Amino acid sequence: MADKEVLKQAFKAFKKRLKLYQQDTGSSSPASHPSRDKATITAINPPDQYPKEIWEELVAQGKLKPAGRGMYELA
Repeated sequence: MADKEVLKQAFKAFKKRLKLYQQDTGSSSPASHPSRDKATITAINPPDQYPKEIWEELVAQGKLKPAGRGMYELA
């Protein structure tokens, strides 16, 4: 089992990366589609500075869920 502090840092990094991807997607949406959902990205590849075991532990804790092809999303 991974250290609680490492899990906390990894989860924080995941949420930050997800937010950045969502902002990038939202800012590039055309103004002619104001009803378009800004946060269309729900699953991402996790930051690679943490090993796969960290992400699997966060899944086991119920904080993330696998989305296929190595991607995860918030639970």
